[in-house]
Amino acid sequence: MHDIRLIRDDPAAFDAAMALRGLSGVSAEVLGIDEVRRAKIHAAEEARAAQNAASKEVGAAKARGDEAEFARLRGEVADKKAEIARLEDEARAADARLEELLMGLPNWPYPDVPDGADEDGNVELRRQGTPPDFDFTPLEHFDIPGAAAGFDFAAAARLSGSRFAVLRGAVARLHRGLAQFMLDVHTVENGLQETMTPVLVRDEAMYGTGQLPKFGEDSYRTTEGHWLIPTSEVTLTNIVAGEILDAGALPLRMTAHTLCFRSEAGAAGKDTAGMLRQHQFEKVEMVSVTRPEDSEAEHARMTRCAEDILERLGLAYRTVSLCTGDLGFGARRTHDIEVWLPGQGRYREISSVSTCGDFQARRMNARYRPDGGKPEFVHTLNGSGVAVGRALIAVLENGQRADGGVDLPGALAPYLGGRGRISPEGALE
Repeated sequence: MHDIRLIRDDPAAFDAAMALRGLSGVSAEVLGIDEVRRAKIHAAEEARAAQNAASKEVGAAKARGDEAEFARLRGEVADKKAEIARLEDEARAADARLEELLMGLPNWPYPDVPDGADEDGNVELRRQGTPPDFDFTPLEHFDIPGAAAGFDFAAAARLSGSRFAVLRGAVARLHRGLAQFMLDVHTVENGLQETMTPVLVRDEAMYGTGQLPKFGEDSYRTTEGHWLIPTSEVTLTNIVAGEILDAGALPLRMTAHTLCFRSEAGAAGKDTAGMLRQHQFEKVEMVSVTRPEDSEAEHARMTRCAEDILERLGLAYRTVSLCTGDLGFGARRTHDIEVWLPGQGRYREISSVSTCGDFQARRMNARYRPDGGKPEFVHTLNGSGVAVGRALIAVLENGQRADGGVDLPGALAPYLGGRGRISPEGALE
């Protein structure tokens, strides 16, 4: 959420930032509601002062036996009490309208974010690795003979409908091994604390990280009112909601491997084959909570953590900076990491690493206390480290061989019982 004081101080700068997100004239509406709210609060304070003054005179009128003045003053006190109640109700209503408006406005981009209307405006920062050169036409993951036996989309459709997958045998083992590998790297080498969180959350958690109020249709809600998390960014970040942290506790770095759920609203017809875009999937998420002055360096660090996973797996990738038109709602800057998928002949997103500034912290009221100072809002960052299903796809497609088998990255051998290949028949060997 945005700081109303910054909007008051420089509405032109705020409008310029919102214009980069496709919105115009926002400050006028915000400040109009804010002015009404502040006027009601001021009027209520004046009415309360008048009520207090009249209350003091009531006793004096009673003491000197002036019944007419006593009655008049009592009536004035009652009138002021009713006026105060009305003004406070109107101020609360204006405050609710203001909060609703601010909650629906996206974060403003950092100045170095590329300007662009959509993904075509994204800017490549770097490439790493060389896509494999096959002497045959590479297949998509679900068509590779050695992997095909491990995917049962027909059973998943009978169980749950479209955009679900049943994994079996070597493919299921590989999927599990990838998640364990990522967690071990992030906890042992990258200093993130492994954290197990719920996958069901209350409204407040979804508001805190920005999934609500605008994007409820993108997630699933139970009949009891809980939400299934779209990513453990929601749970990990909200761990600090309402807290005042000690400066010495920062940065707080966490990672979690969880199920994730997305309705994929608006994705009809996109990536319908295979398991690239699913309603249920798994991610190893990274979340950092930092002091404001440390968040820039932390964003670079988290990006490298995600890139390093792909390098250890021997996967070619590129890192891009998302433009203003492709930036997520809560992000001030996002680095997308796109892995090479030979079956599609192109790079596809496997991780997004975002820095949100104090945007989420204001929504969650998450603060820290500088040494000897007043509490200030923390900065929050999040990123995939990485999406497990997409890593599975990338490993299978990049490791495929002409005989239908798949060579697996050496880094995964400890998680696969020392084995490094899926045979054309689908067995680990």
